[in-house]
Amino acid sequence: MLRTHYTSQIRPEDEGKEVVVAGWVHRVRDLGGVKFIILRDREGLLQITAKRGVIPQELMNIADELREEYVIAVKGIVKANRIAPKGRELIPNEIEIISRPISPLPISISSKTDIGLDTRLDYRVLDLRRPEVLAVFKIQSKIVEGFEDYLREKGFQKVFTPCLIGAASEGGAEVFPVVYFNKTAFLRQDPQLHRQLVVISGMDKIYDLGPSWRAEPSHTPRHLCEHRGCAVEMGFINDEQDIMRIEENLVTRAMLKVKEECSEELEILEVNIEIPSTPFPELRFPKIYEILEEFGKKIPFGEDYDRESEVILAKYVKEKYKSDFFFVNRFPFKIKPFYVMKVDEDPQWARSIDLIYKGLELSSGGQREHRYEKIVEQIKEKGMSLIGLQWFTEFFKYGAPPHGGFNLGIERFTMQLLNLSNIREATLFPRTPERLLP
Repeated sequence: MLRTHYTSQIRPEDEGKEVVVAGWVHRVRDLGGVKFIILRDREGLLQITAKRGVIPQELMNIADELREEYVIAVKGIVKANRIAPKGRELIPNEIEIISRPISPLPISISSKTDIGLDTRLDYRVLDLRRPEVLAVFKIQSKIVEGFEDYLREKGFQKVFTPCLIGAASEGGAEVFPVVYFNKTAFLRQDPQLHRQLVVISGMDKIYDLGPSWRAEPSHTPRHLCEHRGCAVEMGFINDEQDIMRIEENLVTRAMLKVKEECSEELEILEVNIEIPSTPFPELRFPKIYEILEEFGKKIPFGEDYDRESEVILAKYVKEKYKSDFFFVNRFPFKIKPFYVMKVDEDPQWARSIDLIYKGLELSSGGQREHRYEKIVEQIKEKGMSLIGLQWFTEFFKYGAPPHGGFNLGIERFTMQLLNLSNIREATLFPRTPERLLP
């Protein structure tokens, strides 16, 4: 039998229609004369009602054999039933057993029993069968759809930048070396520099969806060694404010799509989405030092803030502006990469922006330096090799427009949107310092 419908496509008004569904046996309830088989597919659950005396005995024998996680296909007639899930059920004409588990499942799929995250990740493929876990990734898919819908409408072109690079893009030791024939390459920390090169090539509104890596031995619930981002870059901007307007509209568009198209998943996860108003509030250095000091947090002038400060600022914005989102702008240049544009009239500060959501950084971005002489000067200031970066800087000699962008973490956004306690819950197969399998 070939599937004709997913479970979500079957409605009470389809009563009398013959359909074929396929999936896994989520649960079986045996009431003696009647057996309720709950079939699960990626779209949800459907009750299959097998009643003795109503369906042939041969079919009832097959129904009697079914256990949790059998893979089956069922052909049957839709029947409206107000007490069945979503007001409909299927009366089977045929049941085909496609696959039987050959050993007991190591974790429960259908029960609400709490399972430790490490155990869940050990058996991730089975964990993904749980409706509440599946809901996270259906929502994540819609988030990315929302991003792309907005960017296409605004004239952005999708590109693919390399994941293998010949030199660390941001300096430092947080890179994964890779054997590349007879030399060493690195997994990219961010598609940053190549995005800039694409923009100054003439494709001045682009985005890239893909992974980045950080060789950071971090064990916090918000860090991954491999993460995915929506990286956006655009040319011919006035300043970093143009980038902020694109990013906040990108975020709100994705949230609206999830709210409109994932109501069942949000209900499963008990999440209510409120679409934020724009523009998002903006906090700037050095004013941030004063705000933090009001809350008893003293940060030396010219230094970066820490994680505790991020949480304090989020509370401040929530109280003052009633917003879960805000931008931090004008970071100290000394803590930022060489390619960030300084504020010309006060060069200790950079046109560098972070987007914070519910107290967690989602993205870094801002305006890039497009003037060749300034880039060279800033590379020297950072103590980096001009020769090692010539592949990048060379092309700024030939005319580059003012440009900027950001890279927004998809897993972090999913985590914060759905109030998950750990970013690993928003990652299909997390890569952490301890975990490389499955």
